[in-house]
Order: sequence, then C-alpha cells, then structure tokens
Amino acid sequence: MFSEQKTVAFHTLGCKLNFSETSTIARNLLDNGYQRVEFNQPSDVYVINTCSVTANADKECRTIVKNAMKANPNGFVVVVGCYAQLKPQEIAEMEGVDLVLGATEKFNIVEYLDDLNKQEDTIIHSCEIEDADFYVGSYSIGDRTRAFLKVQDGCDYKCTYCTIPLARGISRSDTMENVIKNAREIAEKGIKEIVLTGVNIGDYGKGEFGNKKHEHTFLELVQELDKVENIERIRISSIEPNLLRNEIIEFVSNSDRFVPHFHIPLQSGSDVILKKMKRRYLTKLYQDRIGKIREVMPNACIGVDVIVGFPGETDELFLETYNFLNSLPISYLHVFTYSERDNTEAIEFDGVVPHHVRKERNKMLRILSEKKRLAFYQTQLGSTHKVLWESDQKNGKIHGFTENYVKVETEFSEELINQTEIVDLVMISPDGNVQVAKKPVLAF
Repeated sequence: MFSEQKTVAFHTLGCKLNFSETSTIARNLLDNGYQRVEFNQPSDVYVINTCSVTANADKECRTIVKNAMKANPNGFVVVVGCYAQLKPQEIAEMEGVDLVLGATEKFNIVEYLDDLNKQEDTIIHSCEIEDADFYVGSYSIGDRTRAFLKVQDGCDYKCTYCTIPLARGISRSDTMENVIKNAREIAEKGIKEIVLTGVNIGDYGKGEFGNKKHEHTFLELVQELDKVENIERIRISSIEPNLLRNEIIEFVSNSDRFVPHFHIPLQSGSDVILKKMKRRYLTKLYQDRIGKIREVMPNACIGVDVIVGFPGETDELFLETYNFLNSLPISYLHVFTYSERDNTEAIEFDGVVPHHVRKERNKMLRILSEKKRLAFYQTQLGSTHKVLWESDQKNGKIHGFTENYVKVETEFSEELINQTEIVDLVMISPDGNVQVAKKPVLAF
C-alpha cells in the first residue's frame, strides 16, 4: 500500500556552526525517508536549531515556534541547539513544542520521531554538559556557492559573559582524516568555497573525552586543507587573536586557496574590561596581530567582534574601545550589546550599564563599522579581483564576494551563479556594494 512520505522543515538561529549542524541533521532525516520542505509550508516535523548567545536569541525561538504552528497546527515541533541545552524546561513550557533535545541527542533525532502526534507534555532529552565529550562532524551545503565545514566544537575558555561552554561542552575536534574527507566530498559537489567553522577553531587538535593533548595544530590543519583539489577558496571564520599565530598568517598570505580575510574577536578595546571578561590577550597583542596581517596582506579584509555595555564599562572605558577600533586598519565590525546570561560570572558584577546607554554605544560602533567598510572598499577601487557569484537576485542584480570579502554586484545572469570571474572594481553603488567591470575571460 502507498505510504505518503513524511516531510520535515528546518529553521536555524545563530552562527555558521549551527548551519553546518542543521545540514547534517537534515541529511540524516532525508536518508531516513523524509522529504525537506520550506519552513513556512505545512510539514509533519519542524526542527528549530537554536542559539543562546543573547537574550534576543531566546525570544526569537518563541517566534519561530509560533510560525511553525501557523504553518501546521498539528506539526511536530523539535527544538535543539544551545538554548535547548541551557534551558530545556523553559522551552518545554512554550506552547506547541513537542520535543527538546540537548547537546548529546540532537544528532540522534531520528530515534525520537516514531510518534509524530502532538504531545500533551513536552518530552525532554537533555544531558549534563560534561556528557558532551564526543565529536560529530558536520558541513552545510545549503547553497551551491559555499559550504560551512565544522572542524571543532566546544570551548575550554572561561570568559565571564559567555554560556557557550555550558551549552556545547569541552573543546574537542574532528580528526584530520575526517575533515579532509568532508572537504573532498564538498569539492565533489561542485561547491567552490569552504568556510571553516567551530566554537574556537584556533584550538583545533584536542581529541575527544577530555583529552587536552593536541593531536594536530590548527596550522597543520590549514596546511593539509590547502592540498585539497577542486576547492577554489577556503575562508577561516572567527579565530581568537591569541591563537592566530604569525605562522598561520604567513601561510595564508602565500596560499592559493586560503583567502585574505580574517574575523578576529576583540570584544573590548579596554584592557581593564578585557581582564574582567577573562579574555586571553590584551590590546597590545591584538594590535600586533592586525599589524602582521597588514604587513603581509595589505588588501586583507579584517572583521572584528565587539561587545558594548559590559558591567563596569564607564564612558571613559567605552571611549577607549571606540578610539582603539578607530585607530586600527580594520574593515568592519560585528557589534553585540551585552546581555545578562544566567550562570555566568558577569551577571554578578557591579557597574551595570543602563540599557539605553548600551543601545547608544551599539549605534556609535555600527556607524563606525560603516565608515570602516566604506574606507576599505574605497582602497580596493581600481583593482582587479576574482569574484564568486552567488545565487541571490535583488533588483535585477547578482551579488558575490571577492576573495578579500568585498561585496560586489552586476546585472543578473543565471549562467554566472557559482562561477568565478575576474573583474575590475569600479565604483561604490548607493546601497554600499561595489559595481564591477568584467574582464573578457571567465576563470573557472
């Protein structure tokens, strides 16, 4: 007798790492007979992969659950991810949620989907985070242009504002062999760019089960990935400044595959605040890292994470951060407003910054970020770059990124999608992207 195929829809909140893990969970379900549909469509199962970096991410989860219920009031709603590990009971109280899976169970989702009837009481399968001592490799192939390749999970750092170690456990890594195997699989699918991702990727090499010995270093991983054929670009996502060794910077500067683009968390430009945050560097080391990159890769794009409104951040200390960032030859900022998180040290700190002040400081740094981005783009005008065109279309334009992460645009053409092309950067358009003049030959 014909049995209708069950459907599943996914929604991912948060970081590139979450996207890579959602893709792995999706492939698992598809291999077990499910058909994937869009999240706004009626589906038998809705899987929501959550983030919990800020309080806003928690609120966002509630909204997504409601959206699932609108699409299909009888849909079976599963919540996984960092928020699910940290506060499973809070999620269980949300109307419409049927199943909550913690850090150790999210990759076993198939085992929990025997009965897809709506549950009167939400089922929770959580764990003590100490049990999350094994590694599951992941990569996303959500679009045809790039893939997020997970190489590491968890974190051993004790930053006073951060819940990630509580949500993801100890630092542990994939084997070198498996990372290379996944990279080759990605290449076979015709994807041209890999973005390396993890919680603390510079700490790559620590094994499973709490083994703190590094089997390999991040530099060794980079060197091996550089040999994988048929991948045109490899991009390093966020990496801690104390772990971004000069040897890594020098290797990237001479690589044909690793691109001149770094994203390096700073969090504060005040040494006083950095110490309160228990970061593992001070501003002098950060400044030296930026200087080294600019020395060997003058056209590199450098992104920075920064947090405003941390407890004890006075007006003077915030201005230290602002002036420090303003003085650095960086390309853009990701600005986060500090939010109190349960079970962190910082929640007990004195010197709480009023919310309206946090908001004002965030706005100041976002304006600075736009100035930095514009200044960086202007330095690139008149130069020739290779752009990888993406699949999106907006106002008749197709967009892509140069190897050094300048966002460019040209007239849309289906044939350009997932192709690399040599272009001249001509002028900055009103929406902030760079317009290009094409060279006559496509570089495949």
